Amino acid sequence: MNTDSMPLQELPCLSLQGSMLAQSHKRKSRHCPSEGLDTECTPTDLIQQSSPRHKLQRLVGKGKENDCGHFVLAKRPRRKKEPTSAISWDHLPDELLLKILFCLPLQDLLRMSRICKRWHRLVLDESLWHSVDLEGLTHMDSALRQVLKTGLRRLRCPRSFMEELHLPGSGPLQLVQLDLSSSIIPTSALESITRRCRDLVCLSLEGLPLSDAIIDSLAKNTNLLQLNLSGCSGFSAAAVADMIKSCSSMEQLNLSWCEFSSSHLKSVVTNLSSSVTHLNLSGYRESLNLDDVKVLVVRCPRIQTLDLSDSTLIMADSFPVLAQLKHLQHLSLSRCYHIHLAALTDLGKTLPSLSLLDVYGLVPDNQLATLKKELPRISVNSRPFSGIARATPASTLVGAVSGDRSMYGSRCRLRFTL
Repeated sequence: MNTDSMPLQELPCLSLQGSMLAQSHKRKSRHCPSEGLDTECTPTDLIQQSSPRHKLQRLVGKGKENDCGHFVLAKRPRRKKEPTSAISWDHLPDELLLKILFCLPLQDLLRMSRICKRWHRLVLDESLWHSVDLEGLTHMDSALRQVLKTGLRRLRCPRSFMEELHLPGSGPLQLVQLDLSSSIIPTSALESITRRCRDLVCLSLEGLPLSDAIIDSLAKNTNLLQLNLSGCSGFSAAAVADMIKSCSSMEQLNLSWCEFSSSHLKSVVTNLSSSVTHLNLSGYRESLNLDDVKVLVVRCPRIQTLDLSDSTLIMADSFPVLAQLKHLQHLSLSRCYHIHLAALTDLGKTLPSLSLLDVYGLVPDNQLATLKKELPRISVNSRPFSGIARATPASTLVGAVSGDRSMYGSRCRLRFTL
């Protein structure tokens, strides 16, 4: 008989004669009074009718033994696999979302803040706003208010324009590095920023009008290491003296071309700390003299870079005084017109540690080669611009590094792009 086409009810029971399992099956069958369950191929509906109530839903699988000792065949239903649903952004933890947001540029990050309240909160997380470059942003009022609330540490926005600034809250800002050079910003707005700064390490306010209130606020940043106030005005000699005394860890100071009187200069040189290694006091044509240089050398014996350019009262008699600076490597005397070429040739012996000399405007072009020959180990006129305490490298001013937007040696993570 061909059994392949027979229904389940008509299939004969598979014989297990000669096996221990078959013998056990015969012994147990004597004690089972149920009829219609004596074959291995009993349909499932008959099994359920003869089963106890609490086992009605159970299907006996292939190879299993029921209570009466009979083996039955029953087809186990196959579970359908449900399609895996896509992971929702809402299910991602904050930590993972922050890592994703960390990779976005500034403009995209600001767009993400408008999606929902949660994303707005994550976008304003301090870890994303460590450093920001806003150069090129024309109206900075609202943008600056927003970024200063995020726990910003490094802010670069030179040549920017601001009408007014009202910062919310009264807590201290966490700024460590700040560059507002050559910006158009009201003194009141600058006061509102500096008033809340206590941790500044590097600061550049080049070309800005200041006030005694701003200088007094800077004096409270006792960890200040680099300060650029080149071309600034509007503050008194007493205020700058107090600031220099308070910031005793200063290493780089640029006070060139400020609206200083003789009393301003004396307040500076008589209060400088011995920690100063780079100093720019250029631009004081009729104010800086030999006596100031003598005081300067005594108070700052570790100076490595000194710029006294455009000081017409400085003459060759200052060279023996400068010889006391045993660590002096870079000296700028450009346009100090009372220094003669013959005196410059002796600088190699007078200043043995000197390696860079800038004398723009003192040596005619036809005699420059002769001077370089007399000073073979000194590089002459290789640095037209001073880089002391400047946020951006001085080389960018002559186009040596195109598009360089670094600040104090490193770029900001978030940058505004047009």
